[in-house]
Amino acid sequence: MPWEGMRLYMNKTKRKIFETSMKLFAKKGYEATSIEEITATVGVAKGTLYYHFSSKEEIFNFLVEEGIKLLQNSIDIKTAKFPNYIDKIKAIILIQIKIVDKYEDIITILLSQFWGNEARNQMCKEQILTYISKIEEIVRQGIEKKEIKQGNPQIIASEIYGLIASSLVYKIRNNGQIDIMKLYKEFENTIIEGLKIK
Repeated sequence: MPWEGMRLYMNKTKRKIFETSMKLFAKKGYEATSIEEITATVGVAKGTLYYHFSSKEEIFNFLVEEGIKLLQNSIDIKTAKFPNYIDKIKAIILIQIKIVDKYEDIITILLSQFWGNEARNQMCKEQILTYISKIEEIVRQGIEKKEIKQGNPQIIASEIYGLIASSLVYKIRNNGQIDIMKLYKEFENTIIEGLKIK
């Protein structure tokens, strides 16, 4: 099951609706995916879908919230294990690569829905910016403790978040395959080395 790493407490039907919607949103886009297509693909009646989710928008919002929660929870757990701030940044980068590898559909949706003025775009943007703020705080603390060299925490955090897009592009260019440690080492040699105090 693609979402086994997430704490999704839902029955089999709700999970199937959720996972099918995620695949369709990632492949076709939000607008081009209809409730009819979701129900036909899952093999349930509209009433069954509406029993679990009140609308397509609710499915989308739930999906985005769970995706960001996965990133944030993973980072909270991992970064807490490291006292050094460079190691915390390394952990964030590795987690992001692993999540792109394992949850490509949700990352595709998050990246594609960041732009625009619809309510779902605004919600997606808020969730992502909250996530970036977490990285920014870690960078700021690292600079204050003189473990990360002086720089603009907002720009550095945005750059680290941007590695999610870089990882996805790398995966697409390599026929959907991703060598996690190879990619991580490249980022370590460029991004991480640039943050270290020599």
